[in-house]
Amino acid sequence: MATEKQIFNQIQSTKNIRKITASMKMVSAAKLKGDENRLATAKPFNLWAQSITGEPKMVEDADFSELPQKTLVVPLTSDKGLCGGINTFISRSVREIVKKTSEEGKTVDIVVIGDKGKSQMRRQFSDKILVSATEVEAPGTYALTSTLASEIMSVAGDYDAICIVYNSFVNAAVYNQAYKVVTPFVTEGEGESLISYEFEPSTKSEILNDLGEYLLSSEIYEAWMDGAAAEQSSRMTAMENASKNAGEMIESLTLKYNRVRQARITTELIEIISGASALEG
Repeated sequence: MATEKQIFNQIQSTKNIRKITASMKMVSAAKLKGDENRLATAKPFNLWAQSITGEPKMVEDADFSELPQKTLVVPLTSDKGLCGGINTFISRSVREIVKKTSEEGKTVDIVVIGDKGKSQMRRQFSDKILVSATEVEAPGTYALTSTLASEIMSVAGDYDAICIVYNSFVNAAVYNQAYKVVTPFVTEGEGESLISYEFEPSTKSEILNDLGEYLLSSEIYEAWMDGAAAEQSSRMTAMENASKNAGEMIESLTLKYNRVRQARITTELIEIISGASALEG
């Protein structure tokens, strides 16, 4: 049984933890406002890209049958923890994509954004992870997104599509897992009608490659801002729950401390009374 001093130290430690989690909740609430503003700006900015690639789809109950023969999956995760299950949900979504596409004989490789996603997926898909980007600057900017898109395009040359998997922010308490499929532009065949102007063949190919990279960076930017808002909302909820649990633990430890203290006082009183009775005898 823990001593009175040990229980007291546990109470003080738990109180300190509650102060930290309460502070982290307030910080996340403040950051969430900024992330919501950036997301509100990114959505209209990306409308032109969505008119080409279509609306994002929810991962839940998806069969991923629209994915082509060879797909590069880009999961967007966080570099920091203490944010609930957002990274676990993304890893689970990637696992479902790999499972269902492999059943259809399709090939999937992965480019991971975020340290937490990398550590989780490396255990399952070490042979499929081509590139990983960690310690990414936060809050994200479009300039940084363009750099990431350029790096992804450098390894995506042989793939038929790029699938971006991310957390989609709904409100401060709800977020869902979504994915977007971005297919590269082609310079010949049916897809060449996308650009009706006449260019030299080499110039046209270069323009389409640049436009494809711009399309990808635009889609990643909105998904990244969406995921950042979901991360802060999840962290805020996680810290609120942690503070609540710490409070309940403090109450339980305080009750236990009072019982141990009362038992000690009772024992001391019995010893004093017994000693006094012995002297009188």
